[in-house]
Amino acid sequence: MYEYDRRIVLTLDAGGTNFVFGAVQSCEEITEPYRLPSVPNDLNRCIQNLVDGFNAVKKQLSEDPVAISFAFPGPADYEHGVIGDLPNFPAFRGGVALGPYLAHQFGIPVYINNDGNLFAYGEALAGTLPQINKELKEAGSQKQYHNLLGLTLGTGFGAGVVINDNILLTGDNGCGGDIWCMRNLKYPDMIVEESVSIRAVMRVFRELGGDPDPSLTPKDLYQIAENSNDPVQSNAVKESFRELGRMAGASIANALMMIDGMVVFGGGVANNHRYIMPGVLEELRATLGTFGGDRFPCLQMSVYNLLDEADRKTFFQDDTRQVCVPDTSEFVPYMSDRKIGITISKLGTSRAIQLGAYAFALTQLDKK
Repeated sequence: MYEYDRRIVLTLDAGGTNFVFGAVQSCEEITEPYRLPSVPNDLNRCIQNLVDGFNAVKKQLSEDPVAISFAFPGPADYEHGVIGDLPNFPAFRGGVALGPYLAHQFGIPVYINNDGNLFAYGEALAGTLPQINKELKEAGSQKQYHNLLGLTLGTGFGAGVVINDNILLTGDNGCGGDIWCMRNLKYPDMIVEESVSIRAVMRVFRELGGDPDPSLTPKDLYQIAENSNDPVQSNAVKESFRELGRMAGASIANALMMIDGMVVFGGGVANNHRYIMPGVLEELRATLGTFGGDRFPCLQMSVYNLLDEADRKTFFQDDTRQVCVPDTSEFVPYMSDRKIGITISKLGTSRAIQLGAYAFALTQLDKK
């Protein structure tokens, strides 16, 4: 959407350990990443590092940036740029007006959002959504998609929703897309994130007899799953990821009944999609009953795994039929098969978030 726009936006990848600063122009990063520690327990040092980091990137530019835009862990009042009580950033407890402070320091607008929102926005404007629509056109299909649910699997369960091509659904209270606190399918009195996170995978893995080593990463677990020499450990990992998929899938199904759009996964845990996707699809393709004994699909749309070649071929197939208008000789198209696809990010999570931050800033500026 902004690939030919010459305006520059300063961006930030805010982690609990490090801040990584950058600048984007025409949807391309134009500076070398600049890193500083995030110092989450010391507010003054944390804020000073933010100022120093953005200044360091600004010095690499040949022209002034028009805005600062980045993701910061929630909860927050993103509309007013106030960061609230963050588990990973205890220095911000009680609320800190970070956006207005940075705007005062740099004299340009500052936009802060959560990573789930900006991941979805990047995928909707420069990733999954335009790519799918391009491939549909190339396949001769008349179908085009305009809505997207972006999901991040990692330390937690993040999400963002984009509707009508480029509208980020933040909600009236900044809570749009907060899938993490939906009801847990397996443990109904708990939030779904307790079963959709790396800590959930490790918990189930240990329950099934897996290695209790707390330092294991998602990549380590994938290697264990691939190791056929230890079937107990391998099966424990596979079942742990499958359960994560089922728990995520149940919440995604509820969300899709309102959103009705494409689904894309990101985050470090999503790299284990080979073992996660079967559980997700099991829930998205489940049926529900009535007291009269009837069974209905839990979604009105057919769900296709775009990482599977057979599913992918069927998804891109044009099923449009022509039906006659009664009492006339006119025909109109009829798309009898309602489809949605589910896939993983090809941009990469960090890249999608950065592009989302860039596009969000320019969209807001263009509204003024």
